[in-house]
Amino acid sequence: MTAQDSATLPSRIAVTTAAATPPPGPGAREEHGTGPARFGSRRAGTALAALGVVAFSLTFPATAWGLKGIGPWSFVTLRGILAALVAGGCLLALRVAVPHRRHWAGLAVVGAGVVLGFPLLTTLALQTSTTAHAAVVVGLLPLTTAVFSALRTGARPSRTFWGAALAGAAAVIAFTVQQSGGALTTADLYLFGALLICAAGYTEGGRLAREMPGWQVIGWALILCLPLTIVGALVALPHESFTLTGHSTAGLLYSAIGSQFLGLVVWYRGMAAIGVPKASQLQLAQPLLTLVWSVFLLGEHLTVAAPLTAAAVLVCIAVTQRSRG
Repeated sequence: MTAQDSATLPSRIAVTTAAATPPPGPGAREEHGTGPARFGSRRAGTALAALGVVAFSLTFPATAWGLKGIGPWSFVTLRGILAALVAGGCLLALRVAVPHRRHWAGLAVVGAGVVLGFPLLTTLALQTSTTAHAAVVVGLLPLTTAVFSALRTGARPSRTFWGAALAGAAAVIAFTVQQSGGALTTADLYLFGALLICAAGYTEGGRLAREMPGWQVIGWALILCLPLTIVGALVALPHESFTLTGHSTAGLLYSAIGSQFLGLVVWYRGMAAIGVPKASQLQLAQPLLTLVWSVFLLGEHLTVAAPLTAAAVLVCIAVTQRSRG
């Protein structure tokens, strides 16, 4: 063997080895560097995540429209049924395997929080509360979710994180007490309960999303809750009003398909493309967007305290996002 042959041998071996390596199978995970190839450019990922935020910001106005012709219990159960039918069709069309047995307990928590608890409690609250008021209170959800996540994972956020979380909670509590004339109303209690149960569902869903795609998490949670929503609809419909006007129909269809399912699909795809931290920054605008929709779609009149409190909560959330690590 000559010196030249010896010097070129490693490169030949490397080329041969690389050529012999088979391409990854369809179920293999892509490396970080190939993310844009699957989800498009980062600009497209940002657009998808922003579209998800816009979809979620319309949930309360859509619910308010739905309540104009449909009773609250009927609205929530029908919303769950329609969303489950869409999700089930997608799962069947893509031939998604049934989750492992160890995942079902977590999916039950997601279903209780995101599919049943949060929609029901916020719908009951919106019978007597304005969407602007509800948007400010529920704007505390990212902070509540962060606290639940810290407790669930055993993480120890910084003192700055906890200070910002407490400041945001204090701002929202002060707002609700001031708006309610010095005491919490039944609607406020529903909204605070919705915060707690939805935060638990989000936290568990985030944990499951590490093991399966996020849209499948909400899809299987909807399927799991389908028997309950069907029974609930059969019980509620004979005892509540049910009039399909233009507003009530649009509100029901949007809350079920646009918000409960499709909004989560584009949200999770956007997060996969740009990462959770950047996507979370986009979600900070959600309460303020809902305030805008409440004025233009519902004709509500905002008090000065509503946008000021929403902005204060936005700042607190931004601080927690930067100090969480």
